[in-house]
Amino acid sequence: MRFAIFALAALAATGCMSRSTSSGSGSGTGEVSPANTKLDISVSIGGSEAPTKTWTLECPDGGTLPNPERACAKLAVLDDPFAPVPKDKACTQVFGGPEEAVVTGTFRGEPVNAHFNKGNGCEIARWNSVEFLFPTS
Repeated sequence: MRFAIFALAALAATGCMSRSTSSGSGSGTGEVSPANTKLDISVSIGGSEAPTKTWTLECPDGGTLPNPERACAKLAVLDDPFAPVPKDKACTQVFGGPEEAVVTGTFRGEPVNAHFNKGNGCEIARWNSVEFLFPTS
């Protein structure tokens, strides 16, 4: 946890974090936001009859996802949160659970169609990096 806080502080100090530049208010609060982001998020339990849960997120602060401002701020510091695991990457063969998620829409104006699961160590790490988008997990 301390490392994550240190890493975020280092990013902020070097200016690597993108800042919201919404026109109009000019509040100067320095809010962190991935501009042009509008996502549809669904989470289900694979092989289960449990209902699929769905949310929306529109940055900087809209949608049905709980605490959208926090989610937008967390997305803002990630380089490519929806990239798939490279096909040639060696991954530990552990099973993290039957949860599956689909995220579609746009992130920083670019199309997103990402599928997440916990089928191996790489997929679990990928899931964990955006777990704040999946409030049921």
